Amino acid sequence: MVELRDKGIKKYDKFAPMTGKAILGIFAAGLLCFTACWSSREIRIINDGEGCMRVMEVGNKLDSVILRGICGDISQSALRTRTFDRLCERMLATVQDPRYDGVGIAAPQVGINRRLVAVMRYDKDGNPFEIYPNIRIIAARGDSIPGPEGCLSVPGLRGTVLRSRDIDIRYTSLSSLKDTIENVTGFTAVIFQHETDHLYGILYTDKATDIREAEATTEE
Repeated sequence: MVELRDKGIKKYDKFAPMTGKAILGIFAAGLLCFTACWSSREIRIINDGEGCMRVMEVGNKLDSVILRGICGDISQSALRTRTFDRLCERMLATVQDPRYDGVGIAAPQVGINRRLVAVMRYDKDGNPFEIYPNIRIIAARGDSIPGPEGCLSVPGLRGTVLRSRDIDIRYTSLSSLKDTIENVTGFTAVIFQHETDHLYGILYTDKATDIREAEATTEE
């Protein structure tokens, strides 16, 4: 370290050799960042098998703990990992599996308490499924309208829920990794509200009236 006493500032020689303790500190910080991306439990669930994942069901006590949990954000470093890519692939495989035939799914439904949903975009050509990390609903407009809902995690039942048909969502863009705001309307807005509720530990049955046995239909 060289001191510039006349200006009252300190300047560090950038070419000074690093001590062993400093090197270990940098390594530990990097390891902490890596492990903070995904827990060992999350990695185990995401890498356990191929394709479709097991869907958490509210009737199972252990599953219910996951479904009722509050989900955390996914860091930018985590979004760049193969673990994130694999989670997205497996969530999409799950919601589109003929056994479930859903229109949306949230990460806690497959055992991962992170702010991540996959939604079928009925408002786009071809009705594609799209992935939305760190999603939040930041505005809702107009009257709430009743509509039928079901849920992959509450099998065998349907209910009527009041939802807005005009919302704004904010999420992390997978292309830019920046916050993006988008307006969504119609039935797709209903799906987003249903899936985002999951991220707060809320099930549609908490809001529904006229809960009844389900007929064959798509679920969320």
